[in-house]
Amino acid sequence: MSSSETPSTPRDSADILIIGGGINGCGIARDAAGRGLKVILCEQADLAQATSSASTKLFHGGLRYLEYYEFRLVREALKEREVLLSAMPHISWPLRFVLPHHRGLRPAWLLRLGLFIYDHLGGRKILPATKTLNLRTDPAGAPLRDDLVKGFEYSDCWVEDSRLVVLNARDAAAKGAEILTRTCCEKATRDAEGWTVTLRDLATDTTREVRARCIVNAGGPWVDRILKGVVGSNSPATIRLVRGSHIVTRKLFDHDRAYIFQNPDGRIVFAIPYQTDFTLIGTTDADHDDDPSTAHCTEAEADYLRGAVSEYFRKPVERDDIVWTYSGVRPLYDDGASSATKATRDYVLKVDDAGGAPLLNVFGGKITTYRRLAEQALAKIAPWFDALPGAWTAGAPLPGGDFPVDGVAALVAKLREDHPFLDAATALRLVRAYGTEAATLLGGAASAADLGADFGAGLSEREVRWLAAREWARTADDILWRRTKLGLRVSDAEKNRLDEWLAEHGPHLSQAAE
Repeated sequence: MSSSETPSTPRDSADILIIGGGINGCGIARDAAGRGLKVILCEQADLAQATSSASTKLFHGGLRYLEYYEFRLVREALKEREVLLSAMPHISWPLRFVLPHHRGLRPAWLLRLGLFIYDHLGGRKILPATKTLNLRTDPAGAPLRDDLVKGFEYSDCWVEDSRLVVLNARDAAAKGAEILTRTCCEKATRDAEGWTVTLRDLATDTTREVRARCIVNAGGPWVDRILKGVVGSNSPATIRLVRGSHIVTRKLFDHDRAYIFQNPDGRIVFAIPYQTDFTLIGTTDADHDDDPSTAHCTEAEADYLRGAVSEYFRKPVERDDIVWTYSGVRPLYDDGASSATKATRDYVLKVDDAGGAPLLNVFGGKITTYRRLAEQALAKIAPWFDALPGAWTAGAPLPGGDFPVDGVAALVAKLREDHPFLDAATALRLVRAYGTEAATLLGGAASAADLGADFGAGLSEREVRWLAAREWARTADDILWRRTKLGLRVSDAEKNRLDEWLAEHGPHLSQAAE
């Protein structure tokens, strides 16, 4: 029987069908399920497969957006930093940024004014304020060129972006949402009462028909393609695809602060401590005219990033220092800006109810404002649902995040006390990934042998089983690059062994979870 002849399962129903398993789709699924709506989310690949795992991994207000007068966006993002930090202290934490003053670029008084606004625009309570640094005496000046004398230090937050997506999906599922990965939305037809949608499971090549009262198109860089190819809309393109590339190098400095560097072209580049032994450098802004799935860091982009930070570091960054690169395509709302750098990072939500049932299209957005975007999305579709409960996600912890912002060290100490065979690095990694659920993952293990097979870099069979059964992981790449970043540390042989294990055991674990 050919794939076109594959029989479909009986039709079922949902209040909302969400297309797209990135941060916006999973954030909306969580919010909607928590309000009692029946939610189905379909993602054509893995959760956070594309843009949502290719960010600079920051909860930040966007200091440079002040230059474009995006005060509403910056204020919303600044307020969200601490809301999010409190809800996920395992995968997010405060990070101090050092901004050296570079003669010939923005003057020191302008930088200080911008940082004053940044400190006070969003009602900061947890994060410390900006201070001025003498780079000749402060340790942050040691890796920098001798002519960089003055700098400023301010606060933003780090976040593990792909884990943020997965934990939103997990919380949505715990509240009743159905999360379907490796599932393509092939066709959607509207009538006055709702949508009839055909979904294809790409793993089994079987189809399923779903009836939904509302569709949310959160396809990220594929949002226009979904509009035209799935829904059949003739609307003109509404997004601008902008590629952001990053390089990861061997560790370039020893302290735990990040740098933000100005460049003569007006852009800024970050250099951030990454996974203990590395430095993350990014990002670029380049219009992307190809399929979003083909995005990669070009040699020219890598050279641009190396050159940008080498203007500041005492020791230039060479090509041989690069250990990994990644790139993602941001689906920015097309506001007609003259360059990719100047295009708005704000989100736009548009409801199309021509012909009956609503279709909500999500354009743009940034990871810091995903929770607020979800609230606004629910507000947009609320008229089609009777007595929809109010917003609830502010202050509600994600799975594993039910502990104080400053509680990581205590969790690590407790985990090592209960499992003495754990080394400090592995215990910290587990707490940073799973928070209070790290203890549940390890269970009663009294030795490393109790955790089963060792796949390298501290990744055990016990953890792999958790990720396959509870976090929709199906391949080694899902685990090594999206659920963790252990791909930086494992060998090709270890990766192949993990893929072989998942091919044999993974389907049974996922079926048991379902």
